[in-house]
Amino acid sequence: MQVTQNHLRNIAIIAHVDHGKTTLVDGMLKQSRIFRDNQQVPERVLDSGDLERERGITILAKNTAVRYGDIKINIVDTPGHADFGGEVERVLNMVDGVLLLVDAAEGPMPQTRFVLRKALELGHKAIVVINKVDRTHARPTWAVNATFDLFIELGATDRQADFPVIYTVATAGQAGTDPDHLAGHLQPLFDAIVNTLPPPTADPDLPSQLLVTNLSYDDYKGKIVLGRLSGGILRRGQPVARIDREGGFHTEKIAQVFIHEGLERLEVEEVAAGEIVALTGIPAVNIGDTITDLNDPRPLPPIVVDAPTVRMTFGVNTAPLSGREGQWCTSRKLKERLERELERNVALRVEPTDAADTFLVSGRGELHLAILIETMRREGYEFQVSAPEVIMRDDPDTGEKLEPVEEVYVEVPDGYSGVVVEMLGQRKGRLADMRQNGTGTVYYTYLVPTRGMLGFRQAFLTATRGTGIVHTIFHGYEPYAGAIRGRGTGSLVAWEAGVTTSYSLFNAQERGRLFYGPGIEVYEGMIVGRRPTEEDLALSVTKKKHLTNHRSSAGDELVHLDAPINMSLDDAIEYIADDELVEITPKNIRLRKRILNTEDRRKARKTRNEGNGNEA
Repeated sequence: MQVTQNHLRNIAIIAHVDHGKTTLVDGMLKQSRIFRDNQQVPERVLDSGDLERERGITILAKNTAVRYGDIKINIVDTPGHADFGGEVERVLNMVDGVLLLVDAAEGPMPQTRFVLRKALELGHKAIVVINKVDRTHARPTWAVNATFDLFIELGATDRQADFPVIYTVATAGQAGTDPDHLAGHLQPLFDAIVNTLPPPTADPDLPSQLLVTNLSYDDYKGKIVLGRLSGGILRRGQPVARIDREGGFHTEKIAQVFIHEGLERLEVEEVAAGEIVALTGIPAVNIGDTITDLNDPRPLPPIVVDAPTVRMTFGVNTAPLSGREGQWCTSRKLKERLERELERNVALRVEPTDAADTFLVSGRGELHLAILIETMRREGYEFQVSAPEVIMRDDPDTGEKLEPVEEVYVEVPDGYSGVVVEMLGQRKGRLADMRQNGTGTVYYTYLVPTRGMLGFRQAFLTATRGTGIVHTIFHGYEPYAGAIRGRGTGSLVAWEAGVTTSYSLFNAQERGRLFYGPGIEVYEGMIVGRRPTEEDLALSVTKKKHLTNHRSSAGDELVHLDAPINMSLDDAIEYIADDELVEITPKNIRLRKRILNTEDRRKARKTRNEGNGNEA
């Protein structure tokens, strides 16, 4: 018999990047009195990873819980970026309702659309939270209307579209049903959660069923399984069956059972259906497996996520400086690390290639793969990656080649609208919508092949002098749009190995923008700068000034070098062309040509041009 667990609420908080989602969770945790009065609590406490704090985004879904009276509210903080949709799609299976957080000035944004679409497809009811109503340009009424339009556009039912609205200032911990009269606490928000979002219903008499939704690891406990118990009861020491995604049957035994209380995991003897639970003692478990009754095993439908759209090759570093800075440099260690990532990153794919030391890694977007690369780099891995490329597919009915297409949302000052329209037009973009807000800002919505968006962000920020904002979400697959012009710049490539000198760099900077200053060790084939024309140029950056016995004035000795471009990992991945690689080490990020030898590279280019019918 189905039992309603009125003492529980399982909710997810979803929002666009930087709309205050994690800050609101901070306020809910503090006002539920889970911290001591004298306890030092950092801001954005759920963004526990270094990368999350540095980038200001949520990458991994987190679980926590607060108490409101006699009711326990399990909260899942979800990523706000579509590239981490694998996280979103998994955790939404654990909850019964969502808080949709919207900035009062910006309204619903592209990443809001992606996560909300997934929640509505699962039939979840939402509470709309209009945050930052104290901002100078806040438009709470407009934000509510725009959110309602988004619900209708995404196919919300009448029940889902009839959502309550709560206005908040998350940084101050204030909430209310009127934007002009907020209470000095978040009680109106807690009341809305308890009174609006449904409690879980489950049958405790059925055989136990838990879909493994997330995994974490503890040095002492080993793998920790996270998921929602859909039916039955799980106890400490209980023998269970594990049914993997291929249908294989495995006998296991639960070591410990935990529930969430605040930021901690509290060990309990048993847990009933409807609760979000953590288990230990099942070392071979993977995301998508079902933990179920040993005597009456009943598998749950496995988690299905959208297919990857972008891929890159990860290989052993073959540059002359390899092995100096990384702890893990071999193909065996690289393969083991990528296989471990597959256990918890269900949106990732890893395939072997013809080369034993190179692997093809596919993900949901450039950011998805860049986060993996940066994480591995900080763990001590040294390797090299190629330029990202999109994953094509064939139409099953017509055999026509299809390619992924992005929905691109651009916010740009009116003075730069012309150059942005031209840039997107060159990338086969189709204008879907345009509007102005009356303050000199233009908003564009384009449909652009994913190929056209590779390397776009850096060129866009340069063209708009850093004033433009661009967001993308996956739209779907469409027929191949034709050739798109590649990068419009060439590379300055080191001619020989050595250490860069001010004298050589001074002469080299006349040919383009440099990536390095003096005193940097380089090798032949290493990219040291960007050239304004499309052709690459090999040049010496290590030559010293010829010494003579003639004195020179002090003015002749002074060399004025322009500040070099500091290429971040994201910039490097966006910049490189098909014949280039990014060398990743814990200490440095270097760009290089695939073919390091200058003469061999010239011959390869000549052969390629002759094959294309062009002059060398």
